[in-house]
Amino acid sequence: MAQPASASAAPAWRQFPFFDVVPVKDIHDLASPPEVFQKTPEISTITPSSAGLIVADIHGSVYLINRDFEIAKSWVAHTGGRVTHMAERKGILVTLGEEDTARHPFLKVWDLQVFDKKTGAPLLLRSAKVQSGNRPHPVSVMALSASLSYLAIGLGDGTVILYRHLDQSIYSTSGSLNTLPKPRIIHESPTEPITGLGFREPTEDSPNVYLFIVTTNRVLCYQASGKGSGGTPTVVDEIGAGLGCATMDWKAREVVVARDEALYLCGTDSRGSCYAYEGPKSSIYTHRNYIVIVSPPFTPSASAASATVRNFVAKNNAPTGSDITKLTVFDPENQYVAHSGTFTEGVREVFSAWGKLYVLSNDGKVGPFLLCLEEKPTSAKLEMLYRKGLYTLALNIAETQKLDESHIADIHKQYGDQLYAKGDYDNAMQQYIQTIRHVQPSYVIRKVFLDAQRIHNLVTYLQELHSLGLANADHTTLLLNTYTKLKDVGRLDSFIKRESLRTSADGDKDELPFDLDTAIRVCRQAGYFEHASYLAKKYERHEDYLRIQIEDAGNYKDALKYLRRLGAEAAESNLARYGRAMLENLPEETTDLLIDICTSLAPLSVDADESDSAAPVKQPSGGPSYLSYLALNRASVASAPSASESTPPSGTQANGSKAPDTPSRQHSIHDTTPPPSTPTTAHPSKARLASVKRPSPRLYFAHFVDHPHHFVRFLESVARKRWGQTLENASEPQPVEADPNADEQAERRDQAAVWNTLFELYLSQPQGTDSGADSNSKALAVLQNTRLPYDPTHALILCSTRGFTPGLVLLWERMGMQEDVVRFFMDRHQDGDTDASAEVVRRLDQYGPARPQLYPLVLRFLTSTPALLTKHREDVRRVLGVIDEQKIMPPVSVVQLLSRNSVASVGLVKEWLMARIKSAREEVETDQKLISSYRADTEAKLQQVQELSDPDRPRVFHVTQCSACQGGLDLPAVHFMCLPQNETECPNCAREHGIIREIRRNNERLADQHDLFLSEVREGPNKLAFDSHLKTLNSSNAFEMLFARGDENPFMEYARDSEGNRIWAPGSVIFCDLPMLTDRAISLRKEAIRTFNARYPPRTDLDSLPPELRMPDIDKDVGRESKDGYYLIYGFLLTMEQLHSCVEGLGRKIHEHDIDNYYEIRRYLQERYNFDGLKVLCDTPAQLDSFVFTLWTNGKPGRHANGHLYDQEEERRAIQLLADTFSPYSGQTQPMWYWGREHFPSFCTHPTDRERWKLLTSLVDPNVLRASSTASMVTVASRSACHRTLVPLMAHLMQTQNYQ
Repeated sequence: MAQPASASAAPAWRQFPFFDVVPVKDIHDLASPPEVFQKTPEISTITPSSAGLIVADIHGSVYLINRDFEIAKSWVAHTGGRVTHMAERKGILVTLGEEDTARHPFLKVWDLQVFDKKTGAPLLLRSAKVQSGNRPHPVSVMALSASLSYLAIGLGDGTVILYRHLDQSIYSTSGSLNTLPKPRIIHESPTEPITGLGFREPTEDSPNVYLFIVTTNRVLCYQASGKGSGGTPTVVDEIGAGLGCATMDWKAREVVVARDEALYLCGTDSRGSCYAYEGPKSSIYTHRNYIVIVSPPFTPSASAASATVRNFVAKNNAPTGSDITKLTVFDPENQYVAHSGTFTEGVREVFSAWGKLYVLSNDGKVGPFLLCLEEKPTSAKLEMLYRKGLYTLALNIAETQKLDESHIADIHKQYGDQLYAKGDYDNAMQQYIQTIRHVQPSYVIRKVFLDAQRIHNLVTYLQELHSLGLANADHTTLLLNTYTKLKDVGRLDSFIKRESLRTSADGDKDELPFDLDTAIRVCRQAGYFEHASYLAKKYERHEDYLRIQIEDAGNYKDALKYLRRLGAEAAESNLARYGRAMLENLPEETTDLLIDICTSLAPLSVDADESDSAAPVKQPSGGPSYLSYLALNRASVASAPSASESTPPSGTQANGSKAPDTPSRQHSIHDTTPPPSTPTTAHPSKARLASVKRPSPRLYFAHFVDHPHHFVRFLESVARKRWGQTLENASEPQPVEADPNADEQAERRDQAAVWNTLFELYLSQPQGTDSGADSNSKALAVLQNTRLPYDPTHALILCSTRGFTPGLVLLWERMGMQEDVVRFFMDRHQDGDTDASAEVVRRLDQYGPARPQLYPLVLRFLTSTPALLTKHREDVRRVLGVIDEQKIMPPVSVVQLLSRNSVASVGLVKEWLMARIKSAREEVETDQKLISSYRADTEAKLQQVQELSDPDRPRVFHVTQCSACQGGLDLPAVHFMCLPQNETECPNCAREHGIIREIRRNNERLADQHDLFLSEVREGPNKLAFDSHLKTLNSSNAFEMLFARGDENPFMEYARDSEGNRIWAPGSVIFCDLPMLTDRAISLRKEAIRTFNARYPPRTDLDSLPPELRMPDIDKDVGRESKDGYYLIYGFLLTMEQLHSCVEGLGRKIHEHDIDNYYEIRRYLQERYNFDGLKVLCDTPAQLDSFVFTLWTNGKPGRHANGHLYDQEEERRAIQLLADTFSPYSGQTQPMWYWGREHFPSFCTHPTDRERWKLLTSLVDPNVLRASSTASMVTVASRSACHRTLVPLMAHLMQTQNYQ
């Protein structure tokens, strides 16, 4: 069949061999096509499905084909007829066919998921006739929606039948086999047969279902669901298509209509895209994103416009007049032909299955029946396009094929490389920008755009990097350097003022699109100080802002205001760095700021009249600024470099101002947008509510090295405002606001440092001027004010170094060093000061009454030279008189002192010597008389003793009158040998004897309180005498005798050195030359004590006492307070801490010694309750650091002062009284029986008394201690542990040696 020449013109689209033609063979016979296709003319229709390929023939049979093109299932769908149309969705197959038994077509619905095991046919769900009117009409097309809800059937007479809710009908079990929804005729056009149907599936934008209806002349759209459905179909386009030339696109969104001149895409409202592709078309199909076009048979010609046809003619010697069919695979989105082929006998069917395109040919002689068009891999297709330089088409194909971003970026990279090689740099950069996130920026920057001529392209790329938030510090540096090199101030302003583009993890846009540190650094290096300060100020980089203002711009006033607004905490650290530079340029203002920081508890205030436009110091040159940033001249940052010290950069005049012909860059920011306000603290509201922590003023002392006057003002202001301390206020400090967060120890150290430094500054002022005299008076006022917390030793050193005599004398007097004052003026006299001797005499008169030892010193001084003696002769006589009156020196010493040289004559002391000799004679006579008197008394007493002790010499009493009451004596009467008489006891001796008995009782009670004994020894007035006695005992080896057999005692392990010798306690006055115990011995004893208290807890009664604790000798040691070898205490127990708390809680004074605290409680009970006859005793239990307040023991019941026992009521009252007093501190509400200290585990027992060790051995194994002593060196115990062991021995020794 011939075709017009115009119709055979080849399309103008690019053609590519993107498909490979592969014949499909039978799996069992590779020389033949699949069995089902060997009878090609008998196949009526083919449709792909989810279950496989479905093939129907003209005999009414249906075949289900698998991937190997084998028949998996087959059945007869329409008996005696043929299958004309098929459609499958979700495993449901709908067939339309003709049967001999009916005039009208049959519609059958099959379930491909359920097959009959006997017949092999799927389950038939529905079967019904398709009837429209009385006359039958053939079915031209059929369409089934994806959800099975709608089925549309087009008839040859122009009628369209629509079945609604088909899915509900076929899945319903209540209906019969021929029950289907009632069909509805939605379109009729008798003159326009229906050539195409297709459903537009719902989407998010359009949730309704639409049906496209294609006739030979028109394209219509019918709304099948949703609001407004059921109306008349609307005409979309006035151009129709032939049968088979209309199909839905691969997205099921639009219908594709093929005409001879073009391909049209029609939507629900109007016609859409149009692709010009001339030539006749017999049918079209869709395969993925492709449209497959099949032309009707035509006669090939060597002059045809299509290259495919020309190639066919050239390669085949077909007979003249034979027709061929052309198949074209067209990509409408990218507008190219992916495959073009010819078939000599036409094309029977084209279908898409398993991701491949299959073509069924009618050719049964030359070639195979079934061909598979396999699409080449995307990489292979892209390589073809790369070789041809079609990168744009490659990008389009990559997007169509849904390649990932990395592959697409690689295409952009290669495209950019090609454009760069051609010199198209701008377009190349646009391609490189598309590679961001996938290609390293260094590839683009280093390889391509480091040429200065293409710096604009580099700026474009770097800006895009920053806008996407992918730039690092190096990129920011490079971009800012390009701005500065181009002098593009506008772009620089726009860049640094960009708001945040990156989003943080919490969803807030708080990340900058560039590296802030890098931006500030580069702007500083380039001399754009305003830009750098803008960034630092806006983003609260306080240190950077101050570094720029002070080191670079020299704008000290603005830096000072910024510091004040920052607040105390932020200003503290920055002033520690820049305080010296600020003081160098703004001394007064900086001093005020430092004072406010160190004294104010509220946030720092800013003066309202401060001008924000303070004229800054002109910017220095770029060179020094860069060096300053690199910390090369950080040591000289105290002062800003002047213009003469550096070379100005290009465009900058020598005086630091900008040249007229250079565009302004420093003020570009402030000309367009005002700078951001100075940041305060992160939470200003909270900062004002809470007090500000004041820093130590010592942090800023070093800054005032070259500013002594401002330093003085700073220290005086801090002392006055922070602590209320001034020179004038000597009584009470001025009231100041208290700091709740202040550390008292740190505050005291700061006060001492301030006043020490201030005193030194007063003394360092130059002398001979008014300011120097005023400073000396202030220094003396510091020393005279006793409330100022300066360090006297430090002040003494300063006064001595500076030669400040008034202060030196005052400090010596304060420290009790009056003798040094006198000697100082003596030395002054030796140095030639004529008035110094008079000052010596005056100081003697002042200090002499309290310090008599000064008189011999001054006497020696006044008689050292004839000149002094002549000048102070009367003073010498007066000194001698005082010495004689107060008996400061014996006469012999005075004579020796005066006779050491020839200055003093005998006439000077003649009268004094005569008086002293006369006085001595009188004393001798008096002593002689006293001696005679004592001898006579002694002889009389001895005679009396002899008479009383002589049994043969009776004593006769003639006294008939009582010596006490002066009444007459009645028999029986008692006569005492001391002569007074009384019925009971000698009234004259009773008081003395009572005192002696009380002393003995107290000694017995305090016998075990060794700590009290030792403290009294150390602090008592006879300490020196005791030390001498102790040394005497040591010299006699008394202690060594006690420890002679200590090595046999397993509980008395001594510390020894590496040679095995005992280590003695050094440096102790009381325990000198005593062997020290090891830590192991001390630990062993503590363990025994803890075990004892755990094994023998306090008791509530005295029944069944443990026999192992019975001590037969305890009755002799303790006396009547013990009973039957036991000693227990009945009362309330308090530890040392509880005792102190009790004394404090009762409002009594806490003493250093615990026995005094006990007496405080005892006096409190007697004063508070006035309990008649109550005696509260304090005893020591067998527990560490504890007391028991008791009324009686098991051997001594409580008694009244008048002698009778407590009755039950009095006992109850006594117990309740103690419980009320001690229970708030000990928690004990009832008294308990506590073991006395006599049962306490003893370690000092002599080794011969093995019975006394039984208890210790039951409490702790001494072999543990003995085993540990095999080492050559043991740890020396602490001195306190040694004391605890030696105290009982010390007490015993003192009693045996009768040292009271």
